[in-house]
Amino acid sequence: MLNWVGIAAINMAIAVALGAFGAHGLKNIASPQQLEWWHTATLYLLVHALGLLLVGLLIRLRYITQTTAWLLQIGIIIFAGSLYSMTLGAPLWFGAITPIGGIFMIAGWLWLAVSTFKSKDSIS
Repeated sequence: MLNWVGIAAINMAIAVALGAFGAHGLKNIASPQQLEWWHTATLYLLVHALGLLLVGLLIRLRYITQTTAWLLQIGIIIFAGSLYSMTLGAPLWFGAITPIGGIFMIAGWLWLAVSTFKSKDSIS
């Protein structure tokens, strides 16, 4: 079983580092649209990394399986990764895959809801 708490912590560290880079390293070379993409990617990365931390704890407590964590992590990589890539010069068609990452994130949260409703040891 993967250490999802550790993976979440790595995601949060990456979010802080990339947020700082966006605020200081890109402000003079990126367009306002690119900076907006970077900001959105960083926000979603940080928020979902915090969610992944909670999910990792629930996995350790054996309330849920790893499925939610996988869905969230794949979503983070696709969603934030595509926005970061476009900011750094990747073709704009990368924007077409961004929503796929969002769908994975939504699926992760819905899977968490279904999992906790179905759990015999439901969290009260």
